[in-house]
Amino acid sequence: MALYSEKVMDHFRNPRNVGIIEDADGVGEVGNAVCGDIMKIYLKINDDIITDVKFETFGCGSAIASSSMATELIKGKPLSEALKLTNKAVTEALDGLPGHKIHCSVLAEEAIKAAVKDYYEKKGIAYDKSIFPDCESCGHCCHEGE
Repeated sequence: MALYSEKVMDHFRNPRNVGIIEDADGVGEVGNAVCGDIMKIYLKINDDIITDVKFETFGCGSAIASSSMATELIKGKPLSEALKLTNKAVTEALDGLPGHKIHCSVLAEEAIKAAVKDYYEKKGIAYDKSIFPDCESCGHCCHEGE
């Protein structure tokens, strides 16, 4: 059996939604200090709908594939639906990831949540803090260098 599914390889070789949105409404950046992967998600939002999404990822093939798939899964969706996206859904959409690469799908989920949180904070929109990662205890290097 191959280590990576055809979908993982496709999203790694032909990632969707790569790039920067200069005037993004929300930006989320997360990282994993252990493996060194860093993901940055940019959101364009109109009437609570994600009209555009781009990503920049520094990391392995699984991290790139997870970022690409996650952006595909939330594009055109309401924020409420994007916030429900789980790393499990990303992994399933990719037809699986090796166990030691699951953290890549976790980063994709967290980067989306961080971008939505950034949007809410920029717009002064009240939100339920419990649905966002606890930056004090998550163990990621999201805010290193700030």
